Amino acid sequence: MTSQLGQEAPVARATARFVRVAPMKARRVVDLIRYLPADEALALLRFAPQSASEPVAKVVASAVANAEHNLRLDKDALVVSAAYVDEGPTLKRIRPRAQGRAYRINKRTSHITIEVSEIATSDELAQKSRKARRATGQSGPADQQKTKSRGGAR
Repeated sequence: MTSQLGQEAPVARATARFVRVAPMKARRVVDLIRYLPADEALALLRFAPQSASEPVAKVVASAVANAEHNLRLDKDALVVSAAYVDEGPTLKRIRPRAQGRAYRINKRTSHITIEVSEIATSDELAQKSRKARRATGQSGPADQQKTKSRGGAR
């Protein structure tokens, strides 16, 4: 995720592989939490009725823990910046049916990936942009004086 100043924001990632939930069902849950603050996403997943919400909540909690421990990011400023579900291998099973027939049952698996990044407040962004302008010598809108030009002599 790129901030307004063009710097890459640090991203913490967590992945759960080979989760025994169908990818389409997991995507329904992941779509609910994308771009939400991490604490709101965890609260929403705690009360979501879908069965896929439990493994997705574990992955979000793991991504938040990775951000805190590995990258030293503030837990309260974390946002789910990316969330996606890829299809894992399918377990193929056989169900016996009448008259010697057999139907195939596909038990699908998923790879759930969640990325969280720290979002700075608007005050922090303004302060960083002022520092960047001072370093490059550019003047911002607050630094410019408002002057009117008089067009010609009377």
